[in-house]
Amino acid sequence: MLYELATLSCPLLAVDRASDGVYDWVNDAEAKGELFGCWRTEIGTLGRLIVLRGFEAPEDMTAERRRALLSANPFNAGSVVTALEMDSYAPFAFLPPIRTGDRGGVYEFRTYRLKPGGLPPTLAGWEAAIAPAREYTEHLVANMYALDGAPRITHIWGFTSLKERTELRSWAYGAAVWPPEGGPEQIAEATSTIALPQGPSPLA
Repeated sequence: MLYELATLSCPLLAVDRASDGVYDWVNDAEAKGELFGCWRTEIGTLGRLIVLRGFEAPEDMTAERRRALLSANPFNAGSVVTALEMDSYAPFAFLPPIRTGDRGGVYEFRTYRLKPGGLPPTLAGWEAAIAPAREYTEHLVANMYALDGAPRITHIWGFTSLKERTELRSWAYGAAVWPPEGGPEQIAEATSTIALPQGPSPLA
């Protein structure tokens, strides 16, 4: 499966209207792929919707990308959206498929722009670290690497609160099971965004 992470920017008071359009768009009869989640940003750059979809066939993702690009009203939110980014990703092969449902309600999106050639050691480090850091990594919703643009990975985490996130990360660092060995050395730039489910998101 491949993933698309779409980010829609809009005025703060238009987030609800934009998300209504998103759900109409992904549920349209012509739409392809599976919606995994829709979130609004709460900490980080505000006024953004993040939409995660999965596609079994690359041509389906290409068709959806073309549908948005050629539409005068992409994601049925063109009247309020001021910017639209659509990024293609492949999942880390050793991780299980995304599990929808209640994953805590507070989500963190972390994107690491990697140094050239940094993906192979990053993958190796993560694969080795998942099991030893299970208490923390069981909160990992997905990790994936970009298929276009700069080399980078984006991982999504689900927690019940920011307090739980902080405590789990502190435990993992204190137990020396996190971060993945060799991973931080490959990071050129890192960003983090906290987001909350918006509308009837499959990941709640």
